[in-house]
Amino acid sequence: MRAFTYFNPTRLHFGQQQLKQLPVEAAKYGKRVLLVYGGGSIKKSGLYDQIAEALADADCVITELSGVEPNPRISTVRHGAALCRSESIDWVLAAGGGSTLDCAKAIAAAAKYDGDFWDIVSKKAKVSAALPLGTVLTLAATGSEMNANSVISNEETLEKHGWSSPYVYPAFSILDPVFTVSAPKDHTVYGMVDMMAHVFEQYFHHDSRTPVQDGFCESIMRTVVMTAPMLVSDLTNVQHRETILYCGTMALNNTLSMGIVGDWANHDMEHALSAVYDIPHGGGLAILFPNWMTYVLEDNIQRFRQFAVQVFSIREDGRTDREIAELGISALRKFWTSLGAPSRLADYGIDDSRIEEMASKVTGDGTRGNFRKLTKEDVLAIYRMSL
Repeated sequence: MRAFTYFNPTRLHFGQQQLKQLPVEAAKYGKRVLLVYGGGSIKKSGLYDQIAEALADADCVITELSGVEPNPRISTVRHGAALCRSESIDWVLAAGGGSTLDCAKAIAAAAKYDGDFWDIVSKKAKVSAALPLGTVLTLAATGSEMNANSVISNEETLEKHGWSSPYVYPAFSILDPVFTVSAPKDHTVYGMVDMMAHVFEQYFHHDSRTPVQDGFCESIMRTVVMTAPMLVSDLTNVQHRETILYCGTMALNNTLSMGIVGDWANHDMEHALSAVYDIPHGGGLAILFPNWMTYVLEDNIQRFRQFAVQVFSIREDGRTDREIAELGISALRKFWTSLGAPSRLADYGIDDSRIEEMASKVTGDGTRGNFRKLTKEDVLAIYRMSL
C-alpha cells in the first residue's frame, strides 16, 4: 500500500425525501442560482417543479441552462459560463445524470476563468477558483456527485478529455433513489457498466498489501452483479435503485483509490471512441473492458484469478490459475450482455476505418495506463479485438 492523503468535502444527502435539504443548502450560497439540466426528463418526472419550489422557499432567483448533451460539449460550457457572468450567478445547481453534473462542474469553474475553458480540459491551465456547486442526481453511473472529476467533449476537434480540480467538488449532493426510477433501461444498464468500470480501473493494479481496498472493490462489484438483473427486470423497484445508486457513488468518491495507483486506460480509449462516434460512454466501456482484460491478462494472472473467484464465484475444480482468470473475464462479458449491453463496435455500426485516428488520440506521443502502459499499437490491437 502506498502513502496517501484523503480529501472529500462533499456533503451527501442520501435517501428518500432528501430534497427537503435543498432550501437549507441553498441558503448558504446566495440567491442567484444557475439551474443546469439536460433534455427535459426532470420536467416529465416532476422533479423540476419540486426543485423550483424548494429554491423558491430559499428566495432564490433561477436562471436556467437546459439541453446539456449526453457527452457534454465545450460550447455548452462556454454558454453556461457567459450566463453566470451576465446574470451575476452566485452558485450552480445541476439536476440530472453524470453528463449534466460534469457540464455544471465545468461551468462553475469556467465562470471564474478568464480564458477559454478548453485550456483547462486540455491540461494547458489549471482551475484556481469556481462557483459553489450543488447536485440533484437522477441516474446512478458516474459518481460525479461526490468527486472532483468531469469529462467534456470538443465537437470541433472531436476530442474528449477528463479533467479534475478540487475546486469543483460539489458542496452538497442530494441522492433520492426515487428520482432515478424514471431512467430507461438502456441508461440504467450503461450506468451500471460505468460504475463497475470505475471499480475495475482502481482494482486492477500491481500494488501490494491492499486487502481492505480489494474487499471494498469486490463488495461493490458483487452487489452490482447481484442487484442488476433484478433491477433490469423491475425498473421501478426503489430498493434496487437505492442499492445501485449507492454503489455508483462509492465506486468513484476516492475511497477505493486510497493507497493504490489505478489504470484508467480503458476510459481514455472510450473517450476517444465516443469523441469520434458520440456513442454512450457505458456502451463503449462494455465493449472495450473485457478485451483489455484479455489483452493484459499475462501481466498479473493472480489479480484476474482473484477477480474471478471473489466476484463471479468461479470454482477451482482442478483448473489452472489462467483458466480461472479467463472464466472470470468470460463471466463478465456474459453478465453485461445479459443486461443488454453491447459487446462489439459493430453493434454501433463502427468499423475499422477510424481506429488509427482514435488510437492516436489515446496515446499521443506516449503511453496510457498503469496496469500495463499501452502504446499506440496496443490500443490499436484492443480496438481491433473489439470490432
